[in-house]
Amino acid sequence: MLYKKCTLAMISIFFITGNISAQDLGIGPQVGYYKAKDADGSFMFGAAIRMHLTPSLGVEGSINYKQESYDYVTVKSWPVLVTGFFYPIPIAYGSIGAGWYNTTLDYKKQELGNIVVGIKDKTTQEFGWHFGAGAELPVGSNTTLAGDIRYVFLDYDFEEIPGSDSINSNFYIITASLLFGL
Repeated sequence: MLYKKCTLAMISIFFITGNISAQDLGIGPQVGYYKAKDADGSFMFGAAIRMHLTPSLGVEGSINYKQESYDYVTVKSWPVLVTGFFYPIPIAYGSIGAGWYNTTLDYKKQELGNIVVGIKDKTTQEFGWHFGAGAELPVGSNTTLAGDIRYVFLDYDFEEIPGSDSINSNFYIITASLLFGL
């Protein structure tokens, strides 16, 4: 019983105390590089807003634009992500979150030839989730540079293309954000 009380007290102290962050709320641009196993890698850009809830917990919302090419389709996406952060030390964090991907599939009809007749481009909404790790470094009194790597689980549905069941559309993202304190 004493062990449980001590453990609970230590966890509570960990979440309540700690170094105060240089900023509690920041907003700014975000750039990154992403690569799916079966697609060409490319750059993405957008914006992020990040808030420290406690010295050990934080949350981020972001929206970006990305485009990737597979053999027979180009995927254009506006991912809207919500990410939770856990800070074991003040500058390093682990992350986990979810995303809504408003996605347009542009089929390369010239390359498909007679494989599929009458195929049409389509826009869908996909749900994915991600996890990763990163670091935040203060740059001046009211600005933070954040960088991280995340692995995203997202299964695009290329059902119109025969033999596309084995395409792996999960990907990793390496991002950098410059967050200005509000």
